[in-house]
Amino acid sequence: MKHLILGTAGHIDHGKTSLVKALTGIDTDRLKEEKARGITIELGFAHLEMPGGIRFGIVDVPGHEKFVRAMVAGVGGMDLVMLVIAADEGIMPQTREHLDILSLLGVKCGLVALTKRDLVDREWLELVTEEVRDFVAGSFLEGAPIVPVSSRSGEGLDELSNELVRLADMADEKRREGSFRLPVDRVFTVAGFGTVVTGTLLSGEIRVGDELELLPSGREGRVRGIQAHGSKSEQGQAGQRLAVNLQGIDLDQVHRGDVVVPRGVFRATRAVDVRLDYLASSPRELKHRATLRLHSATYEVPAQVILLDRDTLQPGESAYVQLRLKEPALLLSGDSYILRMSSPAATVGGGVVLDPFPPRRRRRSSEALELLEAFGKEDHGSTIALIIAQSLLTGIGFDDILLRSGVPRKTAEAALAVLLSSGEVLQVSREPRLFLSRSAFEALKKVLLDELNVFLDANPLKDGMGKEELKTRLPKRSDQRFFTPLLSALEKDGMLVPDRDIVKPGGKVARKNSPAEDLSSRIALFLKEGGIEPPTVKEIMERFRCDEKAVRDNLALLVRSGDVVRISSDLFYASVPLDGLREKLVGHLREKGEITPTEYRELTALSRKFLIPLLEYFDSEKLTIRVGDRRLARKR
Repeated sequence: MKHLILGTAGHIDHGKTSLVKALTGIDTDRLKEEKARGITIELGFAHLEMPGGIRFGIVDVPGHEKFVRAMVAGVGGMDLVMLVIAADEGIMPQTREHLDILSLLGVKCGLVALTKRDLVDREWLELVTEEVRDFVAGSFLEGAPIVPVSSRSGEGLDELSNELVRLADMADEKRREGSFRLPVDRVFTVAGFGTVVTGTLLSGEIRVGDELELLPSGREGRVRGIQAHGSKSEQGQAGQRLAVNLQGIDLDQVHRGDVVVPRGVFRATRAVDVRLDYLASSPRELKHRATLRLHSATYEVPAQVILLDRDTLQPGESAYVQLRLKEPALLLSGDSYILRMSSPAATVGGGVVLDPFPPRRRRRSSEALELLEAFGKEDHGSTIALIIAQSLLTGIGFDDILLRSGVPRKTAEAALAVLLSSGEVLQVSREPRLFLSRSAFEALKKVLLDELNVFLDANPLKDGMGKEELKTRLPKRSDQRFFTPLLSALEKDGMLVPDRDIVKPGGKVARKNSPAEDLSSRIALFLKEGGIEPPTVKEIMERFRCDEKAVRDNLALLVRSGDVVRISSDLFYASVPLDGLREKLVGHLREKGEITPTEYRELTALSRKFLIPLLEYFDSEKLTIRVGDRRLARKR
């Protein structure tokens, strides 16, 4: 079964609703006010099965100028349109506006139904037909069938049905791959079931039991039930008119303009970059920062127009612009939209969303314009490469690439594979998948090297920098998950040498002895001269008349070089005397198997000030183990 949405359009009282009833037997006017006034106020819905396995979901739209908002809400999912023009009146104001709206929203296929043919003679009918043919010239309806029909007598209905079948055979169905997206155009409640929403499924498939999210509010729920064309179903697919029973969402929590989507897949946006076609019929020029009303799918939101490459846009011109939305909305790359003025009330332009999550950018930015031009082309690899490149040092995840580019998942995977193999793009994290351009990756490597050199210049006694400290020096806008692959790349290039938790500069660099390093040498000699009872930190400070930080920095340098060993926070030994003290301990343990502090003092002549810290140090070395007041030799 081929599922398509057929919509009506046209001026008020030109017979749209009567024509739908004549075709389907369904009266789409359901409100008391509609029946009393004889005009359509809200969207109406019907369905129609045609030969050849074609099923139409029919959307009947209001024709009155006051209800253009409702009309636009019904156009979003149309695959085919019947532009309805009454033969006795011909082309009227809403006929023109509706055709503009259909063109701007990307409807590609349809026909013209000349209704009320029974009210005019043949000569008049021929004149109106020629007028209509001239009217649609240059639009998507140029060359489309123009079918005279009477809903009252049934004349022309068979011809109209045949043309609809022919057009349906040529029309493309909506994409069934990807995640489901159902813009809500009607909300009501059913006793015993709860909240029900209706809409046209724009993509994917939705099933009973699916977990869902309502955007932009973010409320979560589940699909309790589905009806497709009035019949209960376990699933709905793209191109169908659906009624979906929502579990976990109350009636007052959902409104027309909300979108039902899978949980956690999409997110709303507050700004979009678009291509704007400004209609030649617009009453005045469009100024930078003007506020208009954006309509897309079933929602409407005020939007400030940011002209990216000029200060004004004249009627009949086109440009790249950014629309800053007063409220968040779900807009994706490839979505169509229109813009309307409030005073005078008129449709003035529209086009296609290019980038639904644009980065902050300057006006008249050549990079921005380059990316927006790429969105309009079919070279998906170039578009994705530009999106990654313009994410700069922030990088971008795979899901965000899909959201921004509008490229199907499989196509994006293929394009990324080519970019990765060429080295133009790098994947710097597996879970989640994060990508950087080659130039951004190289820039971050330089940042880390520069930070290491700045640190070593400020700390001449240190020969490296802690990994965790260096990690914090990544730019705030960069993800810290970049650090490990950056470090690996720098190590592979020989530019850094990791040493446990320290990172040192790569290569052999001759360093001059600084005054600080001369102090280091003098401290090492002072400790060596102290022998088995070396000077404390305080005594070193007094001997060389320097502060504690300088002494400890020099001692840390000596410890890293292996010339000095740290016994405790205040006690440091030169390597040679410490080795002698260790050998005496090992010899005694080899002979006796154990030793007490008193025995070790008799063995070494050490005072208690040095004795206890040394025995605790040998415990930490796992040379001995303390049992009561004795030390036993550890088994190795």
